[in-house]
Amino acid sequence: MTEHLRAADLILHAGDVCTRDVLDELSGYAPVLAVRGNNDGPEIAAWGAPDQLITDIDGLSVGMIHDSGASKGRLSRMRRLFPTCELVVFGHSHIPMDITGEGLQLFNPGSPTDRRRQPHGTLGLLDIRRGRLVAARIVAVT
Repeated sequence: MTEHLRAADLILHAGDVCTRDVLDELSGYAPVLAVRGNNDGPEIAAWGAPDQLITDIDGLSVGMIHDSGASKGRLSRMRRLFPTCELVVFGHSHIPMDITGEGLQLFNPGSPTDRRRQPHGTLGLLDIRRGRLVAARIVAVT
């Protein structure tokens, strides 16, 4: 799936939505792009969440996937999987992360609802303008 979107007020969900109600509620705030996670069933797929996607957000090529795999080799693996992307948003581990290498920025916002071993529940804010990722922040919400 490839789309062209403006960055203003867009919600990206990196999977483990669990219920369609979450996506419906988020859609009340802004357009939502979501990928399916390992805890997402057929209703999330029916909503329109693929396993992975590539989209254009205000001129920036962005890939999304739930599970980026083991930390070892992650940058290279994501570069191969998303060769045209400048940013890849992923989830699964619930570990907030913002790393850059191999011409690619990887961003995991963590989780606002299931912090696991992290000190806080988190979400991410991406400022994308004119084909550039101007800022990426991880924000503690709990």
